[in-house]
Amino acid sequence: MADESIRVVSCDLEFEVSEDATFVFQLAAATSAGSVTTERLEITSDSATSPTTREIPGPHSGRLHLVRAAVGRLDINYRAELDVKGALPAEPLITDPEVHSLNPSLAYSEVLYRRPSRYCPTDRIQGFATSEFGDAGDGFARVQAIVDWIRRRIEYLPGSGTFRDSAEDTLLTGMGTCRDFAHLGVALCRAVGVPARFASVYAPGLTPMDFHAVLEARQENRWCVFDATGLAPRQAMVRIVTGRDAADAAFASVEQGIAQLVSIDVSAVVGSLLPTDDLQQLVELA
Repeated sequence: MADESIRVVSCDLEFEVSEDATFVFQLAAATSAGSVTTERLEITSDSATSPTTREIPGPHSGRLHLVRAAVGRLDINYRAELDVKGALPAEPLITDPEVHSLNPSLAYSEVLYRRPSRYCPTDRIQGFATSEFGDAGDGFARVQAIVDWIRRRIEYLPGSGTFRDSAEDTLLTGMGTCRDFAHLGVALCRAVGVPARFASVYAPGLTPMDFHAVLEARQENRWCVFDATGLAPRQAMVRIVTGRDAADAAFASVEQGIAQLVSIDVSAVVGSLLPTDDLQQLVELA
């Protein structure tokens, strides 16, 4: 019998490195996402010098992989099977002092995630947000009004955004990708006083399959996930990384050197039928 608690996620990336490069990858499932049945991360290069890899713990149970690679082709292959019945709390008790220092307290998080950030310039859309959603009610009603507005008024158009686009750009152009939808939702929530943050996830059911971005808003003393695209059930999602916006949560970034992404293949499936997403229910990511 298929097990509805099983998630199998994977990604394959290929880069062409034209100058020795240092990468930061955030593509491994967060440690809170579930108990790991199997997990494999393979990083190979056709260069005579093998790449070096170091795993670094990040905020909110995220995991970063720092990779140094020489000129040549670099391949990254990740696969994991998780049982979400063994999921930890999204904000687990942390005893390691080094890791603890990376995780802001709940009180500080609520302050941090009300502030403007690079892709969520809340101060630049404050007037619009207050005018449109200032009377939308409190709590869930206010956040849901924001999500519903984005779903109605912003066109989901794959490939339409660039890495430079902020929530303000999405508001002005009226189109974007999941990344843009999440940024706009985060910015509008913050603008009306709701702490909100950006999360990158594996999303079973997403078509076409890719990494996915959603927003988390503070509701009833919980961080609850909202997705204005409606492209995948929230209950099936697997957290990868969480932060202020995509500047904190990119699946790959080149810190030094020169490299170009050549290909990407992402997969995410559940062990049974996809769950039905009731948009009126609060859902938490592990």
